[in-house]
Amino acid sequence: MIPQAGFALRGRNPDVLTCIANLSNDEVFTPPEFANRMLDTLAEAWAANNKGANIWTDKTVKFLDPCTKSGVFLREITSRLTKGLEQEIPDLEKCVNHILTRQVFGIGITQITSLLARRSVYCSKHAKGKHSIAKSFTSDDGNIWFKRLKHTWDGDKCKYCGAGKSVFNRAAGLETHAYAFIHTDNIKTQLTKIFGGNMQFDVIIGNPPYQLASDGGTRDIPIYNKFVEQAKKLEPRYLSMVIPSRWMASGLGLSDFRKSMLEDRHIRKLMDYERMDLVFPGVDFEGGICYFLWDRDNAGKCEVTTVTGEETIGPMPRDLNEYDVLVRDSRGLNILKKVLAPGEPSIIDILSADKEFGWTSNFEGFREKKKANDVALYYGRAGKRLVGGIARKDITKSPHLIDKWKVMVSAAYGERGARPAMVLGPSFIAESPSVCTQTYLFFYVGSKKQAESLQSYLNTRLFRFLVSLRKITQHATRATYTWIPQQRWDRLWTDEALYKKYRLSKADIAHIEACIRPRASDDE
Repeated sequence: MIPQAGFALRGRNPDVLTCIANLSNDEVFTPPEFANRMLDTLAEAWAANNKGANIWTDKTVKFLDPCTKSGVFLREITSRLTKGLEQEIPDLEKCVNHILTRQVFGIGITQITSLLARRSVYCSKHAKGKHSIAKSFTSDDGNIWFKRLKHTWDGDKCKYCGAGKSVFNRAAGLETHAYAFIHTDNIKTQLTKIFGGNMQFDVIIGNPPYQLASDGGTRDIPIYNKFVEQAKKLEPRYLSMVIPSRWMASGLGLSDFRKSMLEDRHIRKLMDYERMDLVFPGVDFEGGICYFLWDRDNAGKCEVTTVTGEETIGPMPRDLNEYDVLVRDSRGLNILKKVLAPGEPSIIDILSADKEFGWTSNFEGFREKKKANDVALYYGRAGKRLVGGIARKDITKSPHLIDKWKVMVSAAYGERGARPAMVLGPSFIAESPSVCTQTYLFFYVGSKKQAESLQSYLNTRLFRFLVSLRKITQHATRATYTWIPQQRWDRLWTDEALYKKYRLSKADIAHIEACIRPRASDDE
């Protein structure tokens, strides 16, 4: 059978937007099926708030995709409106022309994506070309605008998006990734310049770029949050965007964004996918993906739905700001409340900070072979745990922790949404005296016996389950351990003892053990 035969047997050609390759893990094309899921959510909300009205039969509703890539959202919106308006505007050519010139608008993120989007929506890369299905545009852009902009440098970074000057201060003709929607102090004025007139959009929907390199590629900064914040300033009736789920509990520079999202009671629906590839086949990064529906005119609890592999949990009505981060596992909330109820001190009181001794993971100022009077220095290379040596006099930061017994655990451990999960990499006991690089975080106590007790606690399913409620990417920062209570370090801890102590029900236990894999006794 020739490669095309499978499509021929189904009696149709494949949708080209299901076949194109992604630009990168940070600028991914939205699959048509997923775009339609988001549009279904929008239509349901519109009907609920407008006495059952069908949004696709309203010829006055204006839609904007401010981060157009393939044009899939605008294409699918156009298709729905064409069908919905066939009674009111029965002439197909007039109907399509009305929709494309007065209802659907987009801003391309690059030159090539603007051409692709116009091809998807207008059937021509030029809006007024001879093959275009829109007949009254006066420019080749039509309503899908793109212009290559420059960043506004404030020292080494762009003042609007934080992009690194060393990376994106590029020669003329090269893409700068200075996205027009977020590179402005006044977005309403910006849209007036782009589209003309006073543009008030009823619906803003899209899949923004996720991050940019800020300083030579050593550190990536999120930018999807800036698209969300900018869209809210336009005060549309509805806003829906697909963004990485990492904002819920982590992310560089996302603290204010997370707080604003959790406190925003206009977010009425949240669909959370723990694995990225459930939405974007072939795209792989830690933390998963989500989309939300923001409703300007209605506030209240948010209906949260979580998709974990083949299981869908929810929708569950929730107050998103119950904690400082969003607990993705709605069924785990009851367990968390039981564990926190006694008000015991948090284990972060005996947990190191990031770079506790001041050394990054690539630190090299030590001896690979430890000398007799050296302090043991634990570091990692190529995924291996190694031990070198360093003179005590060369340890200038946190010297009071050198002689503590430590239980060390890798600061990064990824599983790409696996269930059941291990959550943390293997821990190990580092005897006194010892130090480490940024590769590890460590808990510290006063004796070997206490360290053994502490390590047994780290190995329990309950400990790692509590970590999982705050750990959304491969990185486990100090704050990730906030909800884990300290114990008495005079025994070896087991899950059975912890379940009994916190009075967990059979359903609680079953949920923990469905989420977390047991740790083998020799797994170090």
